[in-house]
Amino acid sequence: MNPVLPNPPADAQSASLFLQNLIRNEIDKYDGWVPFSRFMELALYAPVYGYYTGGSHKIGVAGDFITAPALSSLFGRSLAKQINDLLSKTAGTVYEFGAGTGELAATLLPQLVNGGLQHYCIIEVSPELAERQRQRIRQSVPEWADKVIHLTELPDTFDGIIIGNEVLDAMPCEVVRYGENGFEQAGVSLNISDRHFEWGYRPLADSALLTTAAAYLPPLPGYTSELHPAQHAFVRTLAGKLVRGAIILIDYGFDAAQYYHPQRNQGTLIGHYRHHTVHDPFFYPGLTDLTAHVNFTDIAQAGTDGGLDLIGYATQANFLLNLGITDLLEACGASDSTTYLREAAALHKLIGQHEMGELFKVIAFGRGVEVDWQGFTYGDICHKL
Repeated sequence: MNPVLPNPPADAQSASLFLQNLIRNEIDKYDGWVPFSRFMELALYAPVYGYYTGGSHKIGVAGDFITAPALSSLFGRSLAKQINDLLSKTAGTVYEFGAGTGELAATLLPQLVNGGLQHYCIIEVSPELAERQRQRIRQSVPEWADKVIHLTELPDTFDGIIIGNEVLDAMPCEVVRYGENGFEQAGVSLNISDRHFEWGYRPLADSALLTTAAAYLPPLPGYTSELHPAQHAFVRTLAGKLVRGAIILIDYGFDAAQYYHPQRNQGTLIGHYRHHTVHDPFFYPGLTDLTAHVNFTDIAQAGTDGGLDLIGYATQANFLLNLGITDLLEACGASDSTTYLREAAALHKLIGQHEMGELFKVIAFGRGVEVDWQGFTYGDICHKL
């Protein structure tokens, strides 16, 4: 265990131990091995004890990571410009996945009312996060709280604008490596002596995964990376349910050529714990966020296979700049004021080349809406997909 990492409080350690035993029982049930995707699913979403379903605060300064909406309202206010252009062409509903602490919803709600907002639906699997979202909205924009509807399941159809900020990266992924005898699937087994979690590899037998691995991963000995069938299925599902409107997804990741570059031979899987980077995916399960970058080429394929129009693909920096985020900054007051300096620092993180600006991308799909997609006016890089 890395000594620089702070120890969790006793109740959190106890919850992690309970989850570890739950996962061990799952591994025993399946003859001593489960795919890594199953381990990641339980670590993040097991009822009560999973990272996103437990009660600890994950997002913000006191949590494990911070998101763009929490950095500054400039992010949401810029995004609102694009949503407003689209909203009037639909039934007027915004659907947000992975709403986190509710910061983005609280920013968007007052910005969208003049655009014809009828309902703001938050699809949330975490009861703890859903309650935090309700509290944040009631505290910040109580006059718009009646617009918000929380859902735990997908509606039959979508007619409106679907948004997801840092949703895809939190979906369980498969880990695959190229071994001496071809592609192998990484899984989790138990050490014989102490029953601690450890990696275990088996020949990749799933034909669909094998086809995807052959399409993306270079056949180099020991090359290891992630595949994302859950992300692909999620976008295909949205595409099948979207009768009219748009999908805007914002996340960190690459096109396939960058993602599976021969030099990126250990993939992108990583953990986040108290704003520290953790390379051991078995570190305090349930208390550590597990995440992998997004293969946006595969996301684009999923959307277009589902009959959607691929509207644009750009860096977060170009998307926000196209929407006038610097103009919003200038409206914050005098350039030497406390507010301006604070927002300027946040803006640097949002659009800086070595911050979120280049690593984070925005991809958008549409169906049955014709508008000026201002966010992709400059810097659309769909050709890289």
